[in-house]
Amino acid sequence: MRIGVDIGGTFTDFVVYDPESKDIHTFKLLSTPYNPAEAMLDGLAQIAALGKRQIVHGSTIATNALLEGKGAPTALVTTKGFRDVLQIGRQNRPSLYDWTAVPPPPLAPRAWRFEVDERISHLGEVVTPLDESALPALAETLKAAGVESVAVSLLFSFLHPAHEEAIQTALKAAGLFVSISSQVLPTFREYERTSTTVANAYVSPVMDKYLAALEASLGEDDLQVMQSNGGSIRPDEARKHAVRCILSGPAGGAVGAQAIARQTGFDRLLTFDMGGTSTDVALIDGDIQVTTEANVGGYPIGIPIINIHTVGSGGGSIAHIDAGGALRVGPESAGASPGPACYGQGSLPTVTDANLVLGRLRPDYFLGGQMALDADAAFRAVGELGARLGLDAAQTALGIVQVVNAHMERALRVISVERGKDPRQFALLSFGGAGGLHAADLARSLGIPQVLIPPQAATFSAFGMIMADVIKDYSQTVMLPGSTPLNRVNQMLTRLKVRAASEMAEEGIERDNLTLEASLDIRYLGQSFELTIPFSAQVIADFHQAHQESYGYANPHAPVEIVNLRLKAIGEVPSPELAAHPIGGSDPSAALVGTFPVVLTSGKEDVPFYDGDQLQPGNQITGPAVVLRSDTTILIEAQDRAEMDATHNLIITVG
Repeated sequence: MRIGVDIGGTFTDFVVYDPESKDIHTFKLLSTPYNPAEAMLDGLAQIAALGKRQIVHGSTIATNALLEGKGAPTALVTTKGFRDVLQIGRQNRPSLYDWTAVPPPPLAPRAWRFEVDERISHLGEVVTPLDESALPALAETLKAAGVESVAVSLLFSFLHPAHEEAIQTALKAAGLFVSISSQVLPTFREYERTSTTVANAYVSPVMDKYLAALEASLGEDDLQVMQSNGGSIRPDEARKHAVRCILSGPAGGAVGAQAIARQTGFDRLLTFDMGGTSTDVALIDGDIQVTTEANVGGYPIGIPIINIHTVGSGGGSIAHIDAGGALRVGPESAGASPGPACYGQGSLPTVTDANLVLGRLRPDYFLGGQMALDADAAFRAVGELGARLGLDAAQTALGIVQVVNAHMERALRVISVERGKDPRQFALLSFGGAGGLHAADLARSLGIPQVLIPPQAATFSAFGMIMADVIKDYSQTVMLPGSTPLNRVNQMLTRLKVRAASEMAEEGIERDNLTLEASLDIRYLGQSFELTIPFSAQVIADFHQAHQESYGYANPHAPVEIVNLRLKAIGEVPSPELAAHPIGGSDPSAALVGTFPVVLTSGKEDVPFYDGDQLQPGNQITGPAVVLRSDTTILIEAQDRAEMDATHNLIITVG
């Protein structure tokens, strides 16, 4: 039995695949922020299985530790003269016109940044040997200061890691957690390399404690942890390299989206994941888009991460009035506790409350009827906000929806229009518990012709986790001229391939199930940044073409430089096969629940509600209509038409 578990800010999602029956079962529990593992263990206790269960887990533990400043007390050890690399950073200013903008504080404060006397040249030669006799005193100083974790990032260590390895040995012997850059990110650009290594040192002890306790509670179950690159790894790897799990939850959604894309023939997708606290968007153009230039909470993370853009807009986002008297929504969220006002514990108006006031949610059918919503509390919270704006409850609720839609539309433009992609050439894949109520309106605003909503929409990130392969990424800076013979480049890649095969064997991946994908980071000589090109006999020609597509020009006669070697190791694991069902008639009346008043943009009218679990392949619905699923609700506007396909995806053609 294969189980995907995604712990979100409001709900913890479970997707269970039974290989014997081929059935997929999903359910949700409220998250337990005070102890995230509690909701997970409660859910797993409801899943009976014969023998060992395979659990793939996505968590916000590392993310929250980084964003909330709750990581381990962390120090930095670096080459003499480079103590302030973290503080100096780059000259770019994210808020160009904000004179009061304050950058996030370094994760290793200056008092905990230490220098060692050593130096490696840019050719990897030892200029100044490491003074190892000073290391015992350094370890004592670190422990006396209360440091628990140490990041070691020496200049040019990616060419000669021996000095970092010696420091690691000495500090580990003193009982400190140690993270070295030559293992975390062995590439050039000392600021990004140092930032990534420090982030790893900062969050890994937190992840280590969490996973140790979780493994002890799971007993014989086989646990894998989702990474930000879309693959899973063993817990002991995640405990050492927790920075690789910074965006593990949203990454599951992207993996699930690619699986659905292959199954349905939609190879160009914008993904839209609206949960309780945030919305994550990504782009799939044949393959998942990956970046090595991610920035999480203001901290550069240089490892390969699925290119996901996040905004603080979700079902639990709180509506409020700003100092200028304008209606705002988010980024603050009511989360799971106290939650939206309609959950019965809080009193703040949220997006979920607005949808309930508009009649788009049924108070007696939330989570398939397992959780009743307090409609009076929602009307009261939204109405009180409206009174301050001079609007009634319905007008205020419409305003809340329109404001949050504007935020999410802007996010979709960031990952499409701003990157040279025309959203009109894509379909919108909507998932997350709140996504179905907003997807069609967002698609209409962007000119997207179709919306695809999978049957596991509200638990889709967890669904993606059970579809995920084991993936590991490797990199090495080489700085070679583009004229370098390809057989020499291939020899250098072979060293990475040998390491990858060995480490994937430790993950339990047999050689027949292992795929190695090599690529090169290439740039024109003198450029500051590179393009990643798949390695082949015509890799340089492919670079010129990619440069033309990305920037609108290319110069085939200009000298080029091979900056980094990259290798992705993919260990294929058996993934669920989604059964197709025969297409039947178009009449959906057998699934009709009733007709209820709903406030639409055009006004209030009686709208048919359908039980999504009773809809059959081939059924067609003309809007306006609402589809109720056990874990999400889907709004079909008046101009739209929806049809259920053979695998129970609801495909909305936007009018």
